[in-house]
Amino acid sequence: MQFLFPPVGNCFPGGQDAAREGRGMESLPLAVLLLIFAGAAAVIWVAGIHLSKQTDVLDDRLHLGSALGGLILLAIATNLPEIAITVSAAASNNIGVAVGNILGGIAIQTVVLVILDVFGTRGTDPLSYKAASLTLVIEAVTVIAVLGVVIAGSQMPNSLVGLRLTPATVLIAVIWILGLILVQRSQKGLPWHQQGDAPGGQDEPQGHSKKKTTHKNRHISTGKSALIFAVAALATLGAGVVLERSGDAIAGHIGLSGVLFGATFLALATSLPEISTGLASVKQGDYKLAFSDIFGGNAFLPVLFLVAVLITGKPVLPQAQATDIYLTALAILLTLAYLLGLLFRPKKKRLGMGADSLVVLVLYLVGVAGLFAVATMS
Repeated sequence: MQFLFPPVGNCFPGGQDAAREGRGMESLPLAVLLLIFAGAAAVIWVAGIHLSKQTDVLDDRLHLGSALGGLILLAIATNLPEIAITVSAAASNNIGVAVGNILGGIAIQTVVLVILDVFGTRGTDPLSYKAASLTLVIEAVTVIAVLGVVIAGSQMPNSLVGLRLTPATVLIAVIWILGLILVQRSQKGLPWHQQGDAPGGQDEPQGHSKKKTTHKNRHISTGKSALIFAVAALATLGAGVVLERSGDAIAGHIGLSGVLFGATFLALATSLPEISTGLASVKQGDYKLAFSDIFGGNAFLPVLFLVAVLITGKPVLPQAQATDIYLTALAILLTLAYLLGLLFRPKKKRLGMGADSLVVLVLYLVGVAGLFAVATMS
């Protein structure tokens, strides 16, 4: 990745200051920057839809999901916007935006489940009632585990780095892979009634909506599907870089810190593909897949801290600000709310959503207000 995205400060004479001037975005009017940001977000929305469809096709044709390596590749493919932003921000030594986008992305992607609960489910049963499964509980525990390491890693000394690696970022990657292994094993069967699936929930197996997608695209050859995937991936990567750079300039124009912008508007823009694909899954009755995509993406995002360390050669987590730790704690609370929802399975909807979704929504709104208070004090 270092060869594809060299540190921006090394690409221009004069170091980082010249690099920032070379980016050129800061001199553009705010209206133009907003248009650029919205255009990049639209590209990510459209490319994300194609990326998701072709990922399903290639997964079916090449049996990617049946192996651990395939699961890792699929996780990377579905998080390309966040990868692009992290690489771009780290390469330009803008660590605050990278950290804020990752941790803010976890919180806001969890709130995507509220949107799916309100606009995707039919009838009186909430999303978590229909999706309840012990496999999803394992995924939620994995998210909480990696976020716990994020908090611990933020307290480590800056000097603890070797071979462009830090213990915390390596441990995050190890926990994520172990989580994938446990999820893979749980899908083959658990020593529980109905293999850990709750009674009265989703009738068809998790992932059946993907099979419908591959059936609709059966006329597309594997080569053409791979080509569409590659084009969509490049478009997503390019749009992600534009999002990061235009967003950083917008934050400067409106007087908002890069951390706050990365944790809110930027994180929301990179969550657009999850909203689109999640709604498609829920409308086809694949409630478990919608939950799994969100939890799986949230467990993967902290692994990007390892990428940031490899690019910068510096420990990233010890540089975490008070807002970053605050966002991590908020993400843990939101995940716990849905974990309890999957276990207790609220039967009735309140204000058009399950009790767990309502708790998550209130926690997030209060949390964002608190985030601005923390940023003001720090």
